[in-house]
Amino acid sequence: MPNIIHRIGTDNSTVQQMYEMVSTIEGLSSWWTTRVTGESQIGSVIQFHFGEGGPHFQVIDLQPSKRVEWKCVQGPKEWIDTHIEFNISNEDGQTVLLFKHCGWREEVEFMHHCSTQWAYFLIGLRKFFETGDGTPYGKNFEPISRWSK
Repeated sequence: MPNIIHRIGTDNSTVQQMYEMVSTIEGLSSWWTTRVTGESQIGSVIQFHFGEGGPHFQVIDLQPSKRVEWKCVQGPKEWIDTHIEFNISNEDGQTVLLFKHCGWREEVEFMHHCSTQWAYFLIGLRKFFETGDGTPYGKNFEPISRWSK
């Protein structure tokens, strides 16, 4: 199964701060989309709002300062049952986030679109640590999306 994988590193955060950005509603709304609802607890569902729609993820794993994993339970048909993983580490004094969007059934054009969008938002996450200002959807950025389909 094909996967989307991205890696970012920053000297401007700790592993705990990175974990909070990918595991809390407040953190997620700072860099992915400004409208996030739900609870970040194992078994709960988090809803991400992009215009008229957006994906819903069940929280599968939360390992403080190390790892977050979700499973897509609602969203574009290509995303259903895929997993998002955020693996956090410290490498030579730099906080590293290894992002994976795993389990795509096949490599399709939409996967490449999503890879580009993920890269944009993850670079915005790094920018948040560097400047205090991220680039989430709903804050001067609204890409063409398929969330309402």
